[in-house]
Amino acid sequence: MKLGFIGLGIMGRPMALNLLGAGHELTVWARRAESMQPLLDAGARAADSPAGVAGAVDLLISIVADAPDVEQVMLGEQGVASAARAGLVAVDMSTIRPAAARDIGARLREQAVDFLDAPVSGGEVGAIAGSLSIMVGGSVAAFETARPAFECMGKNIVHVGDAGAGQVAKAANQIITGAGVLTVAEALNFAARSGVDPAKVREALLGGFAYSKILENHGQRMLDRNFKPGFKSWMHQKDMNIVMQSAHELGMCLPVAAATAQMYNAMVGSGLGEEDSVAILKLLERLSGGED
Repeated sequence: MKLGFIGLGIMGRPMALNLLGAGHELTVWARRAESMQPLLDAGARAADSPAGVAGAVDLLISIVADAPDVEQVMLGEQGVASAARAGLVAVDMSTIRPAAARDIGARLREQAVDFLDAPVSGGEVGAIAGSLSIMVGGSVAAFETARPAFECMGKNIVHVGDAGAGQVAKAANQIITGAGVLTVAEALNFAARSGVDPAKVREALLGGFAYSKILENHGQRMLDRNFKPGFKSWMHQKDMNIVMQSAHELGMCLPVAAATAQMYNAMVGSGLGEEDSVAILKLLERLSGGED
């Protein structure tokens, strides 16, 4: 397929490279020209705007920071809608509010563009490996059109429901992963402050009902004090804010999510926003009077 890709950051760049590696023709655009260079070196073509991408492809994918960025890419003056071919399917793989995804999708449909919200989980490692979990909202027809591209980037690909449903699934994912990272950090810090080897505690917990991928993978990163960003703390703060805004719109009580959101607010406020979310261990150590 003739594919387009917009947004070539930590996640977008390896995802786009996987599309090229599968043999798809790819046109790319990013705000920073240097972000495009690895894709151009691998055989992609450069466009001068989102509109330039849209005019050259049958399926367009974006992954950017937040809803205003998605809106600008899709509906701005030089946006996708201004130059889209008839029948274009536009897929946004960013994480944004479900209500924002529904609104952007509705406005694109007025311009004869079929829209899918398809946020991902799996972090930079999953993006590089092509093993992301992809949660999709939108029409079945658009989903089937996009499926071959999704299969180049992910392993667990689920059509969740109508427009916005993918973002609801991602928000649920972030409740679990956000609280999970915090819980693992609490447990390891508790062990260390109790004078017990946290590595041995983690080893013991991996064999019981406390096992989780977060304990296995992120727990090891905490023990190694590997806080190199694969998913920055400010991103998790943004995602938890999406959860809490959506809960407010629904009149829901999400007490665990609320506490987790406050901790990620504290991460950013204490200068840890550019570090990986597993650096929440450092925040807990500070709050407990320990060293980070």
